[in-house]
Amino acid sequence: MNTILSSNLGFPRIGENREWKKALEAFWAGKLEESDFIKQIEEIRLNNLRLQQQKGIDLIPVGDFSLYDHVLDTSTMFGIVPKRFSYEGGVVPLSTYYAMARGTQGAAACEMTKWFNTNYHYIVPELKEVKPVLTVNKPLEAYREAKQKLGIEGKPVIIGLYTFLKLSKGYKSEQIDDLIHVFLPLYSRILAELSQEGVQWVQMDEPILVQSLSKSDISRIQHIYTTLAAAAPNLKLIVQTYFDSVEHYQDVVALPVHAIGLDFIHGLEQNLSNIQTHGFPANKVLGVGLIDGRNIWQADLEQKLEFLQGLAETVPYDRLLIQPSSSLLHVPVSTHKENKLDPILRDALAFAEQKLTELSILTKALIEGQEFIALELANNQKSLSALNTSSYRNKEVVQQEIAQLNSLPSARTSNFAKRRVIQEEKWQLPFLPTTTIGSFPQTIEVRNARKNWRNGKWSPEQYEQFIQEQIAEWIKLQEDLGLDVLVHGEFERTDMVEFFGEKLDGFAFTSNGWVQSYGSRCVKPPVIFGDVEFIQAMTVKETEYAQTLTDKPVKGMLTGPITILNWSFVRSDITREQVAYQIALALRHEVEALEQAGIEMIQVDEPALREGLPLKKKDWQAYLDWSVRAFRLSTATVRDSTQIHTHMCYCEFHDIIDSIRALDADVISIETSRSHGELIHSFEEHTYDQGIGLGVYDIHSPRVPSVNEMVEMIERALKVLEPELFWINPDCGLKTRGKDETIASLQVMVEAAKLFREKRAKPAS
Repeated sequence: MNTILSSNLGFPRIGENREWKKALEAFWAGKLEESDFIKQIEEIRLNNLRLQQQKGIDLIPVGDFSLYDHVLDTSTMFGIVPKRFSYEGGVVPLSTYYAMARGTQGAAACEMTKWFNTNYHYIVPELKEVKPVLTVNKPLEAYREAKQKLGIEGKPVIIGLYTFLKLSKGYKSEQIDDLIHVFLPLYSRILAELSQEGVQWVQMDEPILVQSLSKSDISRIQHIYTTLAAAAPNLKLIVQTYFDSVEHYQDVVALPVHAIGLDFIHGLEQNLSNIQTHGFPANKVLGVGLIDGRNIWQADLEQKLEFLQGLAETVPYDRLLIQPSSSLLHVPVSTHKENKLDPILRDALAFAEQKLTELSILTKALIEGQEFIALELANNQKSLSALNTSSYRNKEVVQQEIAQLNSLPSARTSNFAKRRVIQEEKWQLPFLPTTTIGSFPQTIEVRNARKNWRNGKWSPEQYEQFIQEQIAEWIKLQEDLGLDVLVHGEFERTDMVEFFGEKLDGFAFTSNGWVQSYGSRCVKPPVIFGDVEFIQAMTVKETEYAQTLTDKPVKGMLTGPITILNWSFVRSDITREQVAYQIALALRHEVEALEQAGIEMIQVDEPALREGLPLKKKDWQAYLDWSVRAFRLSTATVRDSTQIHTHMCYCEFHDIIDSIRALDADVISIETSRSHGELIHSFEEHTYDQGIGLGVYDIHSPRVPSVNEMVEMIERALKVLEPELFWINPDCGLKTRGKDETIASLQVMVEAAKLFREKRAKPAS
């Protein structure tokens, strides 16, 4: 029994107090010399390892730490640097590494996108016109550091070759075999050198195995691991999967490696069913991912032990690794500083450090017996019970509303065609109406005002007066610019989810619950821990005030239920679908309050709708169905004359166009900066016959576009979309832009719209 091992898959880089972020930004700002920066970063990395060592983790990951992003680390390890960065070979300099991530004056940054279905972003490798070479064996360096400085026999973590290639761009699908042929000797060399160094375990991350793969894909993966196993026969290779259940289970577990890691949180049902149906090879170790690496709740330890006992009927204890479901990169570091939370909530949380403790407790229970962790089990059950039985999770009003869900309206009274006639008569908007997405620049003055108010230096009355002054200034600016539909500017809001979470029951906000989103950008997601309930109007005061300043319509601005869900840590005692409905019904009250206050254009934004799609296409429709239902629950009760808008970010729009149409919004605006052309192509193939605005300029750049550029964008869009339903708007909100560039860009946008109106008004010659 003493061969049972605990294993971690990865640890947050940022440090308990975001020391990592602070060091990076000081270095970028020139306030920290490179040598001092490297020294500070090393100490953060070693502290992470020390903590895992102190927690008694047997297999501690090394090489998972990064100076920016682990995928970028893999690219630069192989010298994969696009030509625009003038790389001349050898070990990639730190300046080039960060240039790839952040861009320079003369070279655009590499593309960044989501790491599977998480809220972490990675730097996309560009394989076009590069010849990979092994510039440095980074896993070997990480192993040596841990062993020499801390006496830790680390477990190097490497992104598997097939996952790396599938996440890269710059090659055609038929070239993948050639790429495998080029990369495989480099991977083999890394493993051979690790083996020569005396490394015992190596973790090969292959999350691509949970996505839909063809038989050809599986054949390639078999070839890869047959080659790698032969290159380093003494290494204990772990093929590690996570985020869902593996596809082609029997082929995967038959790979010639020592261990297979499976996710028994997000892929529980199918992974367990596969083991029960097909068994598990007697010559392999199973990595049991049963501590949630993506959420922040304490595990039910009694339930986990029962699960392990059942699993042991197929896979004996001495062939198990007790581990998280994924790297702990996706959760905050420690709950130590969460003293402002209600103890009922705080005691039910488990961040990365606490999850290591859970791994150690479970491993100890299997080795020594459950009686040796009786106190830990009792405390665990007490914490979970306190939250589950609390008033936070048992609100009668909310639960009655959810129980009556099927009787609540989730569709507008009239169809779009009928509403369109009523709305056109009511609003009398010009051809190609102009508007913005919602937010205006959050200047230093705005941020300082909020800080002064929150610190108590300003009274609520002072702060409210300041916000009203900002609203008044920007209402006048919008009128002077000639915009047709105005917004109040959202000066009172920090984050589009946090703002609403702070005003709804069922949400909490941590003091130090930071996670890395990309690079040094860290976010502190809200925690949805109880039943979500509407308390009082959240946006009416500012929007109603703005409307008193103008005769033009002012849009009410809300964040939609699915975006709030996807950008939060969500309670796990009920389904995400049920939580989405709770949020939707709370937002419905806000929509109705706006309408009653005379705000009859209301925008309910869903920028995160698509990013919540499950990894397997077969699961997409169920998610889209309840997501659409949640949106419609929040908007269905308004009058036909009230115009519902929404906004979302572009991402493979064609994949979900039917669901977007099913939202039944009167107007949708779509962020298109990444690929306006691709989106237009989607509309050439799929009809969309409701109001729509494709962003006519990119708000992510400070550059002011020309009238001709916008005209070209509009002309192409109008070839495939009905002109009478087309709106002119920026690509996204303007919160991050400067005041002068915002005004200049909106002037150009309004001028472009006027040119089209004049052209339309001229009689044909």
